[in-house]
Parts: sequence; C-alpha cells; structure tokens
Amino acid sequence: MKEKKTAANSILWIFAIGQFGWSILSGIIANWLVFFFQPSKQELANGQLEFIPQGTFLGLTAIGLITAIGRVFDAVTDPLIAGKSDRCTHRLGRRIPFMRFAAIPFGLVTVLMFCSPVKGESTVNTVCLFLCAMLFYLCMTCYCTPYNALIPELGRTQEARINLSTFISVTYFFGTAIAYLVPNIAGIFMDAAGYAGSYRITIGILAAVAVICMLIPAFLIDEQVYADTTPSKTSAFRSLAATFKNKDFRIFVCSDILYWIGLTLFQTGLPFYITVLMGLSDSMTFPLFAVMTALSLVCYPVVNIVSKKIGKKKLIVFAFAFFSVAFAVTSFAGKTAIPPVAYGVIVAALAAVPMAILGILPQAVVADISEEDQQETGESRQGMFYAARTFAFKLGQSAAMLLFTSIAVIGRDTPAGESGYGLGYRLTALLAVVLCLLGGIVFLRYNEKKVLSKIGADRESAKK
Repeated sequence: MKEKKTAANSILWIFAIGQFGWSILSGIIANWLVFFFQPSKQELANGQLEFIPQGTFLGLTAIGLITAIGRVFDAVTDPLIAGKSDRCTHRLGRRIPFMRFAAIPFGLVTVLMFCSPVKGESTVNTVCLFLCAMLFYLCMTCYCTPYNALIPELGRTQEARINLSTFISVTYFFGTAIAYLVPNIAGIFMDAAGYAGSYRITIGILAAVAVICMLIPAFLIDEQVYADTTPSKTSAFRSLAATFKNKDFRIFVCSDILYWIGLTLFQTGLPFYITVLMGLSDSMTFPLFAVMTALSLVCYPVVNIVSKKIGKKKLIVFAFAFFSVAFAVTSFAGKTAIPPVAYGVIVAALAAVPMAILGILPQAVVADISEEDQQETGESRQGMFYAARTFAFKLGQSAAMLLFTSIAVIGRDTPAGESGYGLGYRLTALLAVVLCLLGGIVFLRYNEKKVLSKIGADRESAKK
C-alpha cells in the first residue's frame, strides 16, 4: 500500500473548520433547546410561549424525554454509521462522502426543531419536535462520526495528533461561543418577530454559517492522499464488540461517560444558573462564555506543550478535579455577597483551565488507543473507536437530560427571594461535582505508558 502523506498544519486547520460548523449546531441544541421549550418564569414574562406540555410524568418532562430518547437513538446509530463508513468503497474515500451528504440536512433540521407549527401548547408540536430531534441526531451522526474518524488519519504523529486536537478544540470553543450568542442576536429581531420568531431567525442564520463551514473540509481535503481508505470487512456490531474488548478503551469510556453527564448538566443549566441563580439577563450568557473561552485559549499552548512532556493522563485527571471545583462554586451562585457579574466571571475563570485540557486531550487519547489496537489486531477501525466513544457518552448525555429536566423543576414555583428558590438548578451543579470526581478516579486506571510504548515500538519497527 502506498504510504500516505502527513497532513500539514494548513490541512489540519481546514479540517478544524468543519468542527467549527457542527459545534455551532450542537451548541444551539445543547444550550437553548430546553431553555426554549421549558421556559422559566422570567422568559414567560419576556414573551415566550409554552409550545409543549410542561407537566411531569413519573418525574419526567416532555422535553427531557424527547432529548433523552434522541440521544439514545443517536448512540444506537453511531456504530451503524461508523460500520458503514469503515466499510465504504466510495471513490472519494470512507469519510468524505458522508460529510458531504449530511451537512445541509444537519443545518436544516436544526432550524426545524424550533419551528413549532402550532402557536401555543399542543401535542402536534410535541410530535413534530420528537421527529425533528430524531432527524437531528441522525444527521449529526452521519457527519460527526466519519469526521472524527479522520483524526488519527490526519494526525499520524504524536505531535501532529496533539496539534490537530488543539486546532479542533479551538474551533469547537469558537463554534460553541457563537451558539451562546443566540439571545443576543435574537434581541435585534425581537420587536419585529416576537420572542419565538427572533430565536428562529437567529438559528436560521447561524445554521447557514455552520453548513458552509462543514462543507469546507468535505470539499477541500483529499482523503485519498492522507488516509488509509482500505474498507474494513467486519460487520458494524462485531466491530463494536471487538472495540470494547480493548481494556484501556473501556476505562476511557467509563470515565468519559461520567464526564459528559456532568458537563451536559452544566451546559444545559448554564442559562438557568445565569438568569435564575445569578439574576442576570440571558444576554449575559455569551459574555461570560466569551471570558471562559478567552482564558481557556490562553491555556491551550501550555496544554499542548505540557502534554507532550508529561503525557495526557496526568493533565486529564487534574482537569476532572478542577472542573469539580468550578461546578461546586456554581452551586452557590446567588448565596454570597459577591456581585452577580463578578461571580459569573469567577465561575468562567475556574472552568477555563479544565475546558482547555478536556477540549484537547481526550480526542488524542482515542487516537492513541485506536492506533495501538490497529497494530495489535491488524484491523483499521478508527471510525468504530470514535463511534464507540460517542455511543457511550451520548447514553450518558441522555441520562443527563433526564436528570436535569427532572431535577430542575424542584422549587420552580418558589417565589424569588424565598428559601428553596432555584434549588433544582443548584442540585444539578452539585451532581456534576460528584460525577466529575468519579470520572477522574476511573481514569487513573488508564495505562497510558503501555499504549504509547506499543505505538512507539511498532513505528520504530516499521522504519527498519
């Protein structure tokens, strides 16, 4: 087989633009879907309507069930799409065809999720939201699973792999930051289009930008030049089972699930922490996230350099512990004499360091494990390793959405200023603390030394 070229940094940046695109769409759903469909009293007073039932059944809300089922559906389709991608025989390669096909539907269905056909609470709106949620997660899988599978192919050395993980983390942060701008941009259209209409116009604009960005790597990167396009012969679920036989990968996934449950609780709750607990406007979400992003980006060069010297494991464990501190501080928002804006900046600053570390290094860890496994088994299953990771953490995100939407209703009707006001939101932050600590403890069992030694030994052997 002809040796593949090592991708230059310019190619890695082109690839990272795709992550900027899909992180905008993912950020819109993660941060604003529950906010839009399960509005707080403040948002109802600002003109938002209730489009779906707001009551609970066995402690579960309609929006919680929809998002949780969507994540489970997403998790189940991950190995199916990964298997098809690994076995793809298209002339353009195994990953690019999926990315080209999925980008436009991905953006379109993101907009449709917020377009309830009936004005006011209706079962029709609930059914439409459910169907759109399933399509959203299918499109997300069709783009993101093949996209992630290109990471170990483009990053063929440890230096390139950490650089690529850094680049896509940068674009992920900027994409997520853009998603946090939704209420700020919506304010421009509020008088003319109303509350819901302004959100829909804003999301339509951002989705168009996202689609263009997702198509850039799909059309500008020649997969045949950089990646091994030899199709796998193993069926999807046999490949998934083989992937989970890898002990270090199982440890990583268990830790990752705990992290993503905690992070999803925090991300979903952030607009509520800011508006309910801190008493600030929802437009403050973006400035505070911008502060966190800016501080996090300052940490990126340090993470990049230090991880190459001391390894990824120590930094990841440190990040879990640091994130727990940030979540703990968040749970006390509004209970101290610190001014709300200053308190928000403190939370943002605390979260910046672990966001930098966990934004860069986990992707590189999966790339390491998948390369070691390929050398061990002779099977090229990069797509399945990333799909297996997302399969697991999306199940965790499903649990997080159920937990958040159910816990958040605790104290929802308590008047502002009284004991118990915002209690549900505080509990979600405290639960995130526990989950992150457990995630760090689990990751201590990852045998990074063995994985990197195997990769290094096989590369040296290949040079001889």
